[in-house]
Amino acid sequence: LPPSPASAQTNMEGGYPDVAVADEPTLPPTPASNQVAIDLTSGALGGAAGLLVGHPFDTVKVKMQNAPPGQPPVSAFAVARNTLRDQGLARGLYRGMAVPMGTVALFNAVLFATNGAMKRVVEKVTGRKPADFGVREYAMCGMGAGVAVSLVATPTELIKCRLQAPGPGVVYTGPMDVARQVWNARGLLGLYKGLFPTFYREIPGNMLYFAFYEGVKLSMLKEGQTTADLSQMQVLLAGGIGGLAFWGGVYPTDIIKTRIQTDSDIKPRYRNALHCARTIVAEEGARALFKVSNVPCRF
Repeated sequence: LPPSPASAQTNMEGGYPDVAVADEPTLPPTPASNQVAIDLTSGALGGAAGLLVGHPFDTVKVKMQNAPPGQPPVSAFAVARNTLRDQGLARGLYRGMAVPMGTVALFNAVLFATNGAMKRVVEKVTGRKPADFGVREYAMCGMGAGVAVSLVATPTELIKCRLQAPGPGVVYTGPMDVARQVWNARGLLGLYKGLFPTFYREIPGNMLYFAFYEGVKLSMLKEGQTTADLSQMQVLLAGGIGGLAFWGGVYPTDIIKTRIQTDSDIKPRYRNALHCARTIVAEEGARALFKVSNVPCRF
């Protein structure tokens, strides 16, 4: 077949036409809806993988945070060993995982959607395009995302923590039993017990996470590069540093959240987050607010 005018030219010096070369096939751009689905699916799978690896550490953390005042200190390894010996793997270290596993897709959907909405808000406020964002702009987006994810995390965390570390004499058969008992005692608001400590953790925590995560990625760019050019190992490194910043900056609020959410619904010991913090410091010392802070930082 003769070459088309667009893909062949005449070699004027040799008098022969150049061989026709087909244009390189180009893939159509991914539709926005498909990209959102890909992002959500990837986020859900990544979150599920993180839970499978990290939930035993989280169980150890919650048990140590909820230890009665005056109890001799026990190492994280000893708590893990005793839990595994007394309750086994599924009913011990992985107890309570069903709830966060079932909501990981919703959690990521809220996180991504809110982060995207916050980018548009920040763009209007600062006049900077998302491609030109710096650490400050990413931190602002993280704060907004922290508000939204707290509404999803609070009931999830409450059920999870009560399964992991039930109070003395309290027995739960599973997540639905926790929800039923809380509902019977306090109604819908009971499931949002600990909302404000969750705000105190998620808002500054996500601000630090996104600031460090994006900031580290920006610091690794060479001239002419974008964050899309970074390797997977570089992105993983940035995510790890962001996670350390999250937990290192807000860990005391996590202990307060755990104590309040596992507190009795009938005769609560703590009136609010501030009262809980004061009680912990008075009875156990200020160091108790940083108890086992190395456990979440490890995962």
